[in-house]
Amino acid sequence: MGKGSTVARRPFEALLAVIAAAALLASCKTQSPKTPEERMERILTRQVEKHSTPSVQYAIFDRERMIHEFRYGLADIKNRKKTDENTTYNAYSVTKTFTALAVLQLAERKKIGLDRPVSEYLPGFPYPPGITIRQLLSHSAGIPNPIPLNWIHPAGEHRSFDRDGFFQRIFLKHKRVKSEPNEKYAYSNLGYVLLGQLIEKVSGQRYEEVIREQILQPLAIGPGELGFEIADAERHARGYHKRFSFSYLLLGFFLDKAKYLKRTEGRWKAFENFYVNGASYGGLIGTVDAFVKYIQELLKPDNRLLSAESKKMLFTENRSRGGKATGMCLSWFKGQLKGNRYYAHAGGGGGYYCELRIYPDLGLGSVVMFNRTGMSDERFLSKLDTYFIDQR
Repeated sequence: MGKGSTVARRPFEALLAVIAAAALLASCKTQSPKTPEERMERILTRQVEKHSTPSVQYAIFDRERMIHEFRYGLADIKNRKKTDENTTYNAYSVTKTFTALAVLQLAERKKIGLDRPVSEYLPGFPYPPGITIRQLLSHSAGIPNPIPLNWIHPAGEHRSFDRDGFFQRIFLKHKRVKSEPNEKYAYSNLGYVLLGQLIEKVSGQRYEEVIREQILQPLAIGPGELGFEIADAERHARGYHKRFSFSYLLLGFFLDKAKYLKRTEGRWKAFENFYVNGASYGGLIGTVDAFVKYIQELLKPDNRLLSAESKKMLFTENRSRGGKATGMCLSWFKGQLKGNRYYAHAGGGGGYYCELRIYPDLGLGSVVMFNRTGMSDERFLSKLDTYFIDQR
C-alpha cells in the first residue's frame, strides 16, 4: 500500500514541478525592467508591437553628449525597411521654434523691433495695424486658425506650388481676428505664415534660405539631415494612419484621402510623400540627430545662434494684458515634470508626430519622433524623460 502510494504521487509531483518552472519562467519574462533605459525602451517597444506606430525614435542628451538613444520599427512597412539614424521624418510645427529664432536674430541685428506693429514691415498685412511681432510669436495676436485647412500638397507638385497665392486666398477668407491683441493665448498657424513672410520681406531672402544660412549651417547640419525637402526618398520614413480608427473617418475633412492615402499596408494606410503648404509653420523634415544638435546648442550658455539676452527673451512666458500667464513663450510652451521646468513644442499632422523638449535647469534635452498621425500635443516625452530625470 505504501509503495503503491509513492508511485501514485510521482506524476503529481512532476506536474507540480513543471507548473512551478513555467511560473518562474513567466515571472522572469514579465519582471519589471530595472534601469531607466529598460523602462523607457519597454514603453516604446510596446508602441510598435501593439501597432500604435510603425516606428519610433527617441533621444535624451545633455549639452555635449548623447545619454541614451533608441530606435525601433519600420520606416517603410511594405518594403520591411527598418528605421535607423539616417531616417528622416516630417517635423511639422516644431518648425515654429526655428521661425521664432530667425525673427529674434533679425531683432538682434536691429532690422525689426519685436514690439513694433507687423504692418510697419509687412505691407498688405491683413489684420488690425496694432498687432505686434511679439504677439504673433506668442500666439496672442488673435489671428484665426482655420480648421479644416488644406495644409499639404503632393511632392510632385512642390516645384509649381504657389505658396503666397495660396495663403493670400486664405487670408481673404479669414479676415477677422478672434480676439483683441494680447487678450489671450490662441494658437495660430496663420500667425507663423505671416512671420515667415516678414522674415522674407526684411531679409530679402526666401524663408528656407534664411533658416539654412542662419541656423543650420552654423551648426554644421547639412541638407540631408534637416531641411525643407525630402533629401532622399529612400531614407524618408513613410507616414501612416491607422485604417480602422475614428480619426481615419475624420481625416477626410482635412485632406483628399483618395489622393494622399492610396496604399493599404496591413493595419495602416500609407501616405504618398507630400510637403506642408506653409514652410514657416510646419515645413521642416529631418533626422532625430539633427534636432539633437539644434537643442544641444540652445542648452549652451554661449551658443552660436542667439545672445544671452535674446535667448532669455525666447524662453520668457508671455502674460496677457490682464496679467494672466499663458503657458506660451516665444514659440515654446512652458511646463514642468517632477518639479523641473521645461520648454517644449510638438509637431503633428497626417502621418507623423514628434516632440522637442529642453530642461534648462538640468542641462538636458529630448526628442521623440513617430511615423504615425498625431493631431494634438500628447506630452509623450513626459512618459519617457521621467526615468532619466529621476537619476539627476
